[in-house]
Amino acid sequence: MACIAPFRALRYDPSRVNPSKAITQPYDKITPEMQERYYAASPHNIVRIILGKVAANEPEGKVYQRAADFFRTWRAEGIFRQDQEPSLYSYSQRFTLPGGTAPLERRGFIALGHIEDYSAGIIFRHEQTLAKPKADRLQLLRSTQAHFGQIFMLYSDSGEIESLLATEAAPDTEVVDEYEVLHQVWKISEPTTIAAVRRKMEDKKLIIADGHHRYETALAYRNECRMARERDFTPARWHAASTASRLLEQGEEAPYEWGMMTFVNINSPGLVILPTHRVVHGLASFSITNFLNQARDYFSAEELDGRVDAGGALSLLQQANGSGTRLVAVMRERDILLHTPHAGAELFEGLSKRQQALDIVQLHRVVLEHILGLSEESIRNQQNIRYVRDAAEAVQRVRDGLADVAFLMNPVGIGQLSDIAFQGEVLPQKSTDFYPKLLTGLAMYALT
Repeated sequence: MACIAPFRALRYDPSRVNPSKAITQPYDKITPEMQERYYAASPHNIVRIILGKVAANEPEGKVYQRAADFFRTWRAEGIFRQDQEPSLYSYSQRFTLPGGTAPLERRGFIALGHIEDYSAGIIFRHEQTLAKPKADRLQLLRSTQAHFGQIFMLYSDSGEIESLLATEAAPDTEVVDEYEVLHQVWKISEPTTIAAVRRKMEDKKLIIADGHHRYETALAYRNECRMARERDFTPARWHAASTASRLLEQGEEAPYEWGMMTFVNINSPGLVILPTHRVVHGLASFSITNFLNQARDYFSAEELDGRVDAGGALSLLQQANGSGTRLVAVMRERDILLHTPHAGAELFEGLSKRQQALDIVQLHRVVLEHILGLSEESIRNQQNIRYVRDAAEAVQRVRDGLADVAFLMNPVGIGQLSDIAFQGEVLPQKSTDFYPKLLTGLAMYALT
């Protein structure tokens, strides 16, 4: 059911640019400090395309035109070099978890994936998306007509595809990122290997792990291009020497029908989801006593002795990981363990039992929306909420008086995620944090 294809990726020419100076984390993980560091690392760093600086008082959309200019110029100058033959790209990430010591490896492969409507039952999402990031990515895609970042897709098998792509050759690209993750890429061009992988993928259903906004952007762009083709199609117009016209004349699909994706086996031991903690700030009238009294209407609430540190909080959470809801609420003067939820069904209107059992849903529906009174819209717009991966940072923000309360929790499990996705349900934004991230700029897919 899943349709993949090899492609001739654009990649940095290592004789012109050191890839380690030019490749970045995904656009939505780049802080202002990281953006500055990337700008300083190389005049050809991909950040100038995917997340360029916006000058004061410049016209709206100028940043996207500047990105397109960089892309066009760097292609013309040979900074980006296009591979000669259609290929798949085997991708390995070797890492240790934050605070951990055991080495892990996550393997996958980069290819084109056919863009499908969710209703087709081939590609499944698990998180809600936001309009603003999609509008931003769509403007960039329209301007550059290229994909620079990966859409992270999960498939399921017992390791056959990884075995087909295994190689003893030295990697074509090797980069160590700022989190000490080793990224290695091998170009796989052998036609029989590519054909075997494509056959193995035909019966797969896919779950979007990371990149929901990028996927829905590619879907929106595809629909725009289809409408434009139907409206403006003339034989003379499509006879122009563009990639799209050549594909159409050959009876193949246009490039906008495909997106660049990294495919990872959901059964991989190196597939890790980290929790994303919630830090709530700027509440008009937050009372620790009132919060505790209200929380006891919906949970068993235990006050913790002393002020807990991040390690102690995570230890409490791990004791129940996978066997029941546990949340640690960190406040300036008291810390509370919330467990054994018993909120009424009226707070979960429209949600299945499987969703109601998730810590993330209990936190959003009961604690954030009902007890603290945050609206879904304010949460979407991050008006009073900050998402933090590092538990120590979340705790410290409260201790320093920069936030009212931090909620620490366990991650969503892989099994829970797949159950939700395959049932056509979605979780709140920032429900999952797959670690490590797929780097941007390792491979690029140009539509023209």
